[in-house]
Amino acid sequence: MQLLDGKLVSEKIKQDIAQEAAAFLTATGRKPHLVAILVGHDGGSETYVASKMRNCQQVGFDSTNVRYEDDVTQAELIEKIKELNSDDTVDGIIVQLPLPLHIDPEVITEAIDYRKDVDGFHPVNLGRMQRNLACFIPATPYGIMLMLDHYGVQTAGMHAVIVGRSNIVGSPMSILLARNAQPGNCTVTLTHSRTKNLKEEVLRADLIVAAIGKKNFITADMVKEGAVVIDVGINREASTLTKSGYKLFGDVDFDNVAPKASYITPVPGGVGLMTIIGLLKNTLAAAKKEVYN
Repeated sequence: MQLLDGKLVSEKIKQDIAQEAAAFLTATGRKPHLVAILVGHDGGSETYVASKMRNCQQVGFDSTNVRYEDDVTQAELIEKIKELNSDDTVDGIIVQLPLPLHIDPEVITEAIDYRKDVDGFHPVNLGRMQRNLACFIPATPYGIMLMLDHYGVQTAGMHAVIVGRSNIVGSPMSILLARNAQPGNCTVTLTHSRTKNLKEEVLRADLIVAAIGKKNFITADMVKEGAVVIDVGINREASTLTKSGYKLFGDVDFDNVAPKASYITPVPGGVGLMTIIGLLKNTLAAAKKEVYN
């Protein structure tokens, strides 16, 4: 078993991003600029946004965190997004999910200029990705593909089973892994909570992407010997044993699955760190106008 180490890979790629950001500053007189909008005080969201801001600083980006209370209206949020859309000093815009129930995340996503949609959630970017055109790829799938590429995992001909069909992870992963590329060229099965005989479907997989949001959902009896296992799950539970007051668990029962896997990602220290890399690379590409002029 080889660990797919998100910390190792992300640090290497951040060095490359930092060099490109420095060259961009020299050429343009400004840094790539990411703006993150955070609504409310969800502990997980605050942690994620703080990490994104910290990583921006590490690679030489400017970053701005725009905060709102839970009672902000949808109209107010859209007005702010329109302001950021028209600001030439802002290259990337993200709105941290989840949002309060009175705000429609789809409306908010579509309000972001697709040319600044560095999370890759806008329908224009998702549609262009489906057609294999230049776009901002959703950050988590992008990070996973970068990790597979770094470790030289030869995916061609593999049967990939995705567990979870979200527009953020599962559905984009199914498209990317089916592409005529490396990584890619997989035969893909996209499964979800309504899939019949889910265990049997996963057991057939050469490559498993677990993104269903349930602690230790993928157990050892669902994984065949030698499978590549990508764990996207980040499930927080209160804990008195950690300084943070919580402990993170993946969607994969790591301790029992790892001995059967050829490659596996840990939680934490795996896909989460690569998601930030996907976001940073999208932001840099937005600043350099590499995707949209």
